[in-house]
Amino acid sequence: MSWRQVLRTAGHVPDALRLVLQASVGGTVVLALLTVLAAVMPVALVYVGKLIIDAVVTAAGNPADLAARNTVVELVLLELGLVVAQVVLQRASGLVRQLVGEKLGVHINVLILEKALTLELSHFEDSEFYDRLTRARREASSRPLSVVVQTFSLVQNALSLVGYLVALWALGGWVVGLLVLASLPGFISEVKFSADAFRLRNRQSADSRRLWYLEYVLATDTHAKEVKLFGLGAYFLQRYRDLAVKLFRENSVVAVQRAVWGTLLGLLSTGAFYACYAVIALRAARGEITLGELTLYTLAFRQGQGAFQSVLSSMGSMYESQLYMSNLLDFLKAQVGTTPTLPAPVSVQGAAERGVRFENVTFQYPGASAPALRDVSMFIPAGTSAALVGPNGAGKTTFIKLLTGLYTPSSGRVLLDGKDLRAWDGDALRARMGVIFQDYNRYQLLLRENVGVGAVEQILDETRIRHAVEKGGAEELVRTLPGGLDASLGRWFARGVELSGGQWQSVALARSFMRQDADVLILDEPTAALDAEAEYLVFQRFKELTRGRTSIVISHRFPTVRLADRIFVLADGKLAEQGTHQELLDAGGTYARMFRLQAEGYQ
Repeated sequence: MSWRQVLRTAGHVPDALRLVLQASVGGTVVLALLTVLAAVMPVALVYVGKLIIDAVVTAAGNPADLAARNTVVELVLLELGLVVAQVVLQRASGLVRQLVGEKLGVHINVLILEKALTLELSHFEDSEFYDRLTRARREASSRPLSVVVQTFSLVQNALSLVGYLVALWALGGWVVGLLVLASLPGFISEVKFSADAFRLRNRQSADSRRLWYLEYVLATDTHAKEVKLFGLGAYFLQRYRDLAVKLFRENSVVAVQRAVWGTLLGLLSTGAFYACYAVIALRAARGEITLGELTLYTLAFRQGQGAFQSVLSSMGSMYESQLYMSNLLDFLKAQVGTTPTLPAPVSVQGAAERGVRFENVTFQYPGASAPALRDVSMFIPAGTSAALVGPNGAGKTTFIKLLTGLYTPSSGRVLLDGKDLRAWDGDALRARMGVIFQDYNRYQLLLRENVGVGAVEQILDETRIRHAVEKGGAEELVRTLPGGLDASLGRWFARGVELSGGQWQSVALARSFMRQDADVLILDEPTAALDAEAEYLVFQRFKELTRGRTSIVISHRFPTVRLADRIFVLADGKLAEQGTHQELLDAGGTYARMFRLQAEGYQ
């Protein structure tokens, strides 16, 4: 850590002030005014204390002087008024900080969430970037306010310190120098350990997320069944303990060093105070200064030392808070997206066609050793029903993510109606697609909301929601649940109802049908949790609903697959085969082998 680093980090003060002003202009102005007033009070109290002592000495020397006694009473009342004002200022400042802090917390979390909405799917699947998000969210709501409050505190203590130094200067410049020199080592130590703590917290980002994940596994309904069934509780709890102990040990090393050095350097400051106190007391004993001046100088040195240490402490705390602020600001300013470079103009044939085309598409996940898809080319004409099959890990879900624009090909291109997806407006592209993934979300919301989020702009359209429920085969569920569409799903909140896997899947299917204008329907293992009868009914309905639309189904169930107009077989990320059900059986390749294996299981 160098002074250059300290000064560079101090550049975040304007950013912190801007964030606080955005959250509450009035609160920030009031806090600034209260800070200035609070700076005057300690110096005024010290000076009034000196006047009281001198007035008492004067009155004691002349007991018959009524005016002298009245002066003592008036000065005591003045000190009482100042003390009351100081208490009120402290309470008012605390209240304003609390209110501003709450508004700031919401404001910054909204900024982080707004930024998160601009991220691509790949960012959430990148552990390094996810660590950046975690660091930005950690303490983000409190650090900007801390920077501003500490800045105001710095100003407050600096103003008080000036008053104390003016009072002490009459004793000689050596007193001022002693005060400064005795406090500097503590400041340097505090800045050093603040930097050490910050670097340690950043290094611990991944472990902190692991700790949170273990809490999530052990304490949520998502994992409760397997944790109990497989007896995983003790195993995961021990991992949690081991990781928590590791983090505690790392943190305790810095905390102990910080406490030890803080104590030692604090004793140095205490020694300096008593050295100065002894000199002042001796001067008073020799009659060189009055008792009031003894009180003034003693309090001025003691409180001046405290003010100076507070100034340095505020600077150290500001440095620490601004280190954490840098995480937040770096995340908010990060350029997470780039303007796509559009490919060369599409051929005449491509411009005229209607449908989905993959053209020499290769995609490799960041950090992966091999591509998930390799040089895939295929065409699905508009209005065609297509099925995508292949073993696990063949690239089927990656195919869907590329088609829906969640990923951009590493090479090649994906076209819809002859237009590269990178040239489509994002909202226009999504409006044309109805999608249900195999890992669909189970929202802890009302049933109507679980369906309505499929077209959130139409979430208040009762007719549309009921129509989607009918298409998705969730009518029986609506009839049987207490509250119908207004039933709360999931167990996270009071009066929530947990659904079976098949019921959740019917809700997800209904959600996909909310987009009535979607002409490309994509279903990734849509009936995996349904029984045979429910699956048959879904696909009979699906055939009717997709008539005239392009549909793409990923499924391992061949009774479902064989209904498609065209079947595409992926293996090891490559397009291995394509054709109708009968053509692929006659070819005797991968599809035929997979079909026979599944057929044997039913015999």
